[in-house]
Amino acid sequence: MTMTYSGPARLTLVDGACITGMASLNTNQRGGLNGWGGTFRPDEVTDDLRNAGEGLQLELPYERVGEVTVTGIRRLLATQVLVSLAGRGPAPF
Repeated sequence: MTMTYSGPARLTLVDGACITGMASLNTNQRGGLNGWGGTFRPDEVTDDLRNAGEGLQLELPYERVGEVTVTGIRRLLATQVLVSLAGRGPAPF
């Protein structure tokens, strides 16, 4: 069974900085509830986000939080990027 989430989210970096944006997440079909990931499109792109790696938290509405790792960053437009995320632990959706 695949579960999905698409909507507002907040990515918290290791230094505590928060970046708002939109997330599109799903569980891995073979991974169960602990195998999940997706993409995050930030409202603002910072150097800290470009250098982000492990130990980040993704917060969804209603204080649902999951630990994520940035697995890649791809430029969409001149001012927008799409961040690929891999989740750790239970899916927060």
